[in-house]
Amino acid sequence: MPFPRSLAAWTLGLALMPMITLAQTAKIPTVTVAPATTAEVVAQVYVTGSLVARDEVLIFPQVSGFSIESLTVQVGDQVQAGDVLATLATGNLVVQQTTAKAELNRTVSAISQAQSQIATAQAGLTQAEAQLARVQALKDRGAATQADLDTVVAAAEQARAALASAKDGLAVAQAQRDQAQAQLDLADLNLEHAQITAPVAGIISARNGQIGAIAASGGEPIYRLIAGGAVDVEGEVIETALAGLAIGNPVALDIASIGPVTGTVTRIAPTVDAANRMAKVTIEVPPQAGLRPGLFARGTIETLRHQALTIPAAAIQTDSAGTYVLRVTDGVVSHVPVTAGLLWQDAREVLSGLAEGDLVIARAGAFFSQGDAVNTITEGAAE
Repeated sequence: MPFPRSLAAWTLGLALMPMITLAQTAKIPTVTVAPATTAEVVAQVYVTGSLVARDEVLIFPQVSGFSIESLTVQVGDQVQAGDVLATLATGNLVVQQTTAKAELNRTVSAISQAQSQIATAQAGLTQAEAQLARVQALKDRGAATQADLDTVVAAAEQARAALASAKDGLAVAQAQRDQAQAQLDLADLNLEHAQITAPVAGIISARNGQIGAIAASGGEPIYRLIAGGAVDVEGEVIETALAGLAIGNPVALDIASIGPVTGTVTRIAPTVDAANRMAKVTIEVPPQAGLRPGLFARGTIETLRHQALTIPAAAIQTDSAGTYVLRVTDGVVSHVPVTAGLLWQDAREVLSGLAEGDLVIARAGAFFSQGDAVNTITEGAAE
């Protein structure tokens, strides 16, 4: 016996209800979410530049007008302070030294002669004063005339003048001796400077001298030397990055033919190039083989490192209304304005708007709106 029509419809409805519920559930999209978590973020500034000598020493001859006889080192050689780099012809310098020695010996003899003259003049003065005393005594007793006294007085004055002249002669001879000694010292120094030596230890970076050329203190130096072999990176950064830079910032570099090298900011230029809006920075790198002035270098300067609340960078949305994320709470999407900070390794710092643990749509947020119902899976979980 068939069921009543109303009972059949009711039974059919009961059978279809699970199918309708499954269909409605199937229409709710599944999204990938990520929690807001605390992580380390780093701010970086890009820098490019070239290697330059930290302290370049220009080596000129200290005595001019003499030909170069030898050049003993080549570009790239490591030298120590005092090492002989070049020698000059010394024939004329030896003659100058010999002449200066002879002049010094002459003045020393002149001093001896002047001292003998002083002794002679002193003896003459002693004799004249004794004669004056005797004649004065005779005059007092009436045994000598005034003319006799005047004669011995004049003789005594002449003896005093002779002594003074002899002493002046000694002073002149001593001055001539000092001058001759200075000339000899200069000749010795010039002869010493005929050997051109390294003032500091370092690496020879250029050799401009030629054997047979006349050494001169003007023009190109005979050698250029990198003091201590120390090389820095002279780089450029965009003007907008200057506010975050500071002396001591760590730097990660990639140097042509060398590879990764670490460094430290040691100088920041006080001016910006008006043409390209770039500022120069100097980066100190530790000494190592292969560092050569002129090599290209690029890398990043770390200006800030701290712990912050972060979400995937792709979760941040920006439109005419501002910057926001789509937060998912109990399967419902909500539009949450946020303040974004640093971008670091596919993560973005969130300064305000979220709390740690909040779930946000990690990808394809543009396809969802306020109030949408979604199913969620955590980023990185298996589908």
